Amino acid sequence: MSAAASPAVAGYNRMAIVSVVCAVVAVAGFFFGSFTILAVFVVGAGHVALNQVNRDGSQGRQLARASLAVGYAIGIFGLLITIMSVFGAYT
Repeated sequence: MSAAASPAVAGYNRMAIVSVVCAVVAVAGFFFGSFTILAVFVVGAGHVALNQVNRDGSQGRQLARASLAVGYAIGIFGLLITIMSVFGAYT
């Protein structure tokens, strides 16, 4: 098969990579400084990446889904910690 006859392989979606990098930073921020606001950026970038992957057919669906899972988990834990601290169950 020649190079012209082979189908072009789409690379990883850049937004999927950005969302994973944001997820790593958000996990570090959650554990070392309890910065849960970073989860908003992770979820936003993950949804944009998933939309682009579905539209373009590029690679990165697993990266986007993993970052969405991490972002939502950090958001839920942050919400629980906030509720517990408001009601005095967490000191």
